[in-house]
Formats: sequence, structure tokens, C-alpha cells
Amino acid sequence: MQITLTPEATEKIRQFLEDHDSRSAAGLRVAVLPGGCSGFQYGLNIEEAPEEDDEVLELDDFRVFVDPFSAQYLEGVQIDYVSGMMGQGFSFTNPQASGGCGCGSSFTV
Repeated sequence: MQITLTPEATEKIRQFLEDHDSRSAAGLRVAVLPGGCSGFQYGLNIEEAPEEDDEVLELDDFRVFVDPFSAQYLEGVQIDYVSGMMGQGFSFTNPQASGGCGCGSSFTV
């Protein structure tokens, strides 16, 4: 599985992990959840350890946890962190998405 993080996303995730005061086993969970205005939405969360069936990716100096359901929708996704006049947050570029909506966090496959 391939997930790409921009330098801006990497830096923000590092900050979250440091603020979380996590053990070394902690990492970022990237998930796809049913819902949102287009059918699926992305979820990010800091977790102490992976689940038994997670795929664990070593990206930069931290780990990314992806569950089997989410993995099928996340292949090739790029995660960025953007900041602008309309706000700030993570954005996803997903080559598998066939559509989305204006919120930027919901997609269709």
C-alpha cells in the first residue's frame, strides 16, 4: 500500500504526535468511514498502537495505521495540510475517487 504525505502534512502530524505525548508505538490512523455528503469520508486520529489486522506503514519517522476496509480506498492517496483564508486542515488527493463535494473531506468511488 502506498500513501504519500506532503512535507506540510508530515510536519503537522509530527506536532500532533509530540503534543499527544505518545509512546513510541503510537501512530496516525488513516481511515475511510461511511458517511459524508458523497458516500465516504476520511478520518485521521492519533492512536497508541495498531489493531491486529492493520497494515502498518513506516512514513518518515512515524507509523501510519490502516485497517483492511480503508486500505482498499486509500491506495495512492496523497495527504496534504493546507492553510488559507478559508481555514486550515488536512486535504486528500485520491486517484480512486470518482467524485467529491465542496467540503473536501467526502468522496465517491
